[in-house]
Amino acid sequence: MEKINYEAVKTEFRDRISPISPIIGRKYTITHSDETAQYFITIGRHYADDKMNVMRDEVLLTYENTEAGMVLMGEVLIDGEGVIGNADGRNEIFLREIPKALQAICYGDSRLFQANPELAKLPILIWFKSDNPKLNKLYDFGTMEEYC
Repeated sequence: MEKINYEAVKTEFRDRISPISPIIGRKYTITHSDETAQYFITIGRHYADDKMNVMRDEVLLTYENTEAGMVLMGEVLIDGEGVIGNADGRNEIFLREIPKALQAICYGDSRLFQANPELAKLPILIWFKSDNPKLNKLYDFGTMEEYC
């Protein structure tokens, strides 16, 4: 797996979210600049709508309790909702780039993982939302241990 440049990760905490709490209710909005190769991690109680652009290339993640236990659940938009671009191409790009976004979270929210090492063992599930049933899938991206 290609490693990201951690100096290019910028983290912003909002909505009274601290570097170590809370866990449930913590929402990540991850965006990326193709021009500067920077990753922008916004951590708050709400997704950072103001960080989303017309490309809709953000990754959204939050911790959720499920019947099977806690997971880091996310979503990306492949098509629909005004998304511009070829759905197959966007799907491939997200599959390739999400591991880098997860590395950025691991670095940008490192104090949370240091204070709660069990979080690195949680499953990461990301829904690829698409109007095309072939692309509308839930992917298992392993655990944060693979990205930290």
